[in-house]
Amino acid sequence: MAELVCKECHRLVSGQVCEACNSTSFTSDWSGYVVIIDPLKSQIAKKLGVKLPGKYALKVR
Repeated sequence: MAELVCKECHRLVSGQVCEACNSTSFTSDWSGYVVIIDPLKSQIAKKLGVKLPGKYALKVR
């Protein structure tokens, strides 16, 4: 089964609800991902608007 991504915040999810934004809207149509370890020091996290550590998809369709 393909991993699912939250359509709202682009976080890769493993359950029924997104841990970051509590959304239940998911898709399996995505490409590329980035792992954010320290969002406060990461320029990529700032550009993506990420506030919590985790795996995030770069492109979600």
